[in-house]
Amino acid sequence: MKFAVKCFIIVAVLVEVTSRDLNETERAARAAFVQKLLNKQKLAEGRIRLVGGPNQFEGNVYIYHGGRWGAVCDDSWDDAAAQVVCSRWNRSGVATHAAQYGEAKRKFWMDDVVCEGTEPSLHHCIFSGWGSSDCEPSEAAGAICTEAPVALVKPRRRSLLETLDGDARLRLVGGRSHNEGRVEIYYKGKWGSICADGWSLYEAIPVCWHLGLGYAAQASQTTVFGASKIVLSGVECQGNEKSLFECSHEVIGRVKCPGDVGHVAAVVCTDRLADLELDTVAIERSAHLQDVPMYLLQCAMEENCLSKTAYEIQKSNPAWQYETRRLLRFTAASLNIGNDEFRPYLPKHLWQWHLCHMHYHSMEVFATFDVLNATGHRVAEGHKASFCLEDNTCLPGVEKKYSCKNYGDQGISVNCSDIYMYNIDCQWVDVTDVELGDYTFKVAVNPHARIAEQQFHNNAATCVLRLSETYASVYGCTLGRP
Repeated sequence: MKFAVKCFIIVAVLVEVTSRDLNETERAARAAFVQKLLNKQKLAEGRIRLVGGPNQFEGNVYIYHGGRWGAVCDDSWDDAAAQVVCSRWNRSGVATHAAQYGEAKRKFWMDDVVCEGTEPSLHHCIFSGWGSSDCEPSEAAGAICTEAPVALVKPRRRSLLETLDGDARLRLVGGRSHNEGRVEIYYKGKWGSICADGWSLYEAIPVCWHLGLGYAAQASQTTVFGASKIVLSGVECQGNEKSLFECSHEVIGRVKCPGDVGHVAAVVCTDRLADLELDTVAIERSAHLQDVPMYLLQCAMEENCLSKTAYEIQKSNPAWQYETRRLLRFTAASLNIGNDEFRPYLPKHLWQWHLCHMHYHSMEVFATFDVLNATGHRVAEGHKASFCLEDNTCLPGVEKKYSCKNYGDQGISVNCSDIYMYNIDCQWVDVTDVELGDYTFKVAVNPHARIAEQQFHNNAATCVLRLSETYASVYGCTLGRP
């Protein structure tokens, strides 16, 4: 009897041990499978594919992030960004807009993408943050990757004045009032619409000036004002022209537009609009260098306000907190010299709370700071990834209205300034890796023209920057377009 009991106990122990071994083996197999998936996802992070085109080198741009594919919005999308996309195939890139290869079928991962053209991948460019977008499916960005150099595939451009005959005219059609509608141009004896591919506030401003309707409040790509045959495409303006006829356009054999009809340019004009002007004196007088240990920059690192080598140090060095970064700090002050308030484009319920800064951010990528070398290439950059708009100072007789405190309304009143002092997080450029010497320093507010203004040629300050071992000097700042 005792022998039988002993045998039963031995068998039970063996079964338990075998079961435990099986469980351990199964758990190990599951862990290996999960790790394999994670590694695969990590390798796929940032991958690009082109969808909807006739081959793999042409189509709307999709990027892989967070385990899923997403589209890219065409706001600020240009040939430099397309070049980054096409560089993976060692080809040259040409940008396409307005869902040329079909509407976006997935979430927009990227918006307001600004590239130099030399970045190793698209997610190394400046953009408004993963998933931060207000774009419609019809605003998908695309690229055409060709083996020919970009210069060979760009169409030749010339002034509209060279193309149009003497009786050329302009009008707005289909609006509810005289100051809105689709833009029609009198061309070769007929009225026709303008293709909206690449149509922006820079093109809308000369239209409103041309018609004596004030400033451009909206530049739309829509058929809400009706449609007519498109007779002109590739219109491009700087935003300071007094007439649309001073702008340039593509000289091609036929109109090149995504869709033969319906894809038309439209504007809404107004006589009241904000106008931000950067204070160049504040930038020159406040610019200085500061060496800061990284443990004091952790909040700013969450907003990607340091150069990429800082994040590489964070990953590879266990004592990264004690490493230092050299920051070019400066004050940026924007005075609203217009005749209307400057307000965020996002509604209040979409503002984001930032725990580090303890206030709501109402805007994304409202300011950019670039250090450029002699050939115009960016060697360092900074940005205000999130922004809080308020009246910091006002001219005599003007009361402050907007404040970021206590979930208050945000904006900049007429004759008031929003000031970001040099001691505020991210109000700098990380120049740790920049060689000593002379550079161009460019500061821009509202750089992507996401909010309409009377003009944009006072939104950027271009300055001379001299970096030495012990100091930085910023001087000779002039105002211009972002």
